[in-house]
Amino acid sequence: QVRLVEAGGGLVQAGGSLRLSCAASGRTFDTDGKTMGWFRQAPGKEREFVAGITWLTGRTNHADSVKGRFTISRDNAKSTLYLQMNSLKPEDTAVYYCAASSYGGVLYIPRVSGDYAYWGQGTQVTVSS
Repeated sequence: QVRLVEAGGGLVQAGGSLRLSCAASGRTFDTDGKTMGWFRQAPGKEREFVAGITWLTGRTNHADSVKGRFTISRDNAKSTLYLQMNSLKPEDTAVYYCAASSYGGVLYIPRVSGDYAYWGQGTQVTVSS
């Protein structure tokens, strides 16, 4: 089992920044958390991939819509995942979810939500214009 707890969401003006964090724990995290990802879901839309990172090697992958503005990172010692979000836009408004996958781990980073078995509760990010 893997437990994921997100924090850091809130209300920010367009152009501003936020940093999300996700604390991971659980006895199976070593095998079930080979890849960690951030997804988001806006009202009336499907959940979409934002960014992913391989826990062991730190390889990253970002969606085109956030490339150059968002950065995913992790702190292995703290078992914590981060998403630094800069130059936020109103279209970034969504509930952001942290997720853990047993796939990948070295080079491959899954981008499909179905490949992630564990999810956090989500944190709301609202960007005002």
